[in-house]
Amino acid sequence: MKIDITCADVYEAQKLASLIYIREDKEVFINGILEIIENEIIISLKDKSAHSILFRDKLQAESFADFIQSVIDGINKITETRIREDIVEIAKE
Repeated sequence: MKIDITCADVYEAQKLASLIYIREDKEVFINGILEIIENEIIISLKDKSAHSILFRDKLQAESFADFIQSVIDGINKITETRIREDIVEIAKE
C-alpha cells in the first residue's frame, strides 16, 4: 500500500522522511503519535525525543496518522520513502 502525504513545505517533507528512518531491519524509528493539532502532528521517536511535523492541512495529518498506525503497532513495515517537493511517498507492506 502506498500513500502520498503533502507537507506544509519542502523542509517539512524532508523532516518527515528523515524521521520515518528505515533501519537495516526495516524497523521504523517512530514510536508513536503524541498529539494531532489541526495540521500538526507531534511524534515520539524510539530515542525518546519528540518532533513536530506540519502538513498541508488537517486531512493530510489525519491520513498520515491512520497510515502509520499499523506500522507503529508492528502490523506493517515501511518499505520505501521518496520525497517530491513537499510530498512524501510512503510505501508499506
